[in-house]
Amino acid sequence: MATIPDFNKNEMWVIHDTLKQRYSKDIEVQEVDTELRLNPHSSELTPCPAIYWEAGDVHFVIIKTGEGRYRSQFFYRVHQQFGTGVEEYNDLTECVVTLLQVHADHEAKRQADEA
Repeated sequence: MATIPDFNKNEMWVIHDTLKQRYSKDIEVQEVDTELRLNPHSSELTPCPAIYWEAGDVHFVIIKTGEGRYRSQFFYRVHQQFGTGVEEYNDLTECVVTLLQVHADHEAKRQADEA
């Protein structure tokens, strides 16, 4: 099986730039490794590079599942994980922006429910 390449300079720029636009400041991101079942019909785990960051009490991750393919999610705790409703993106900008928007919508609903 071919190794999935790490995030390149252009992909890192897209992530950093989008986060800076969202938070109006530089956000520290970490390059991490994950293992995913890329094929839902197989139990085989595939090592995948990922980008991780935190904002307040929420954690975000964007996982590179192949050349030009990405998955994303945010979570508060292990049992509070949320996705965007899209299994996989072929556009990194769309992946990051959608993740941030779904999180913002989730936070707005959560605050409205607490009011």
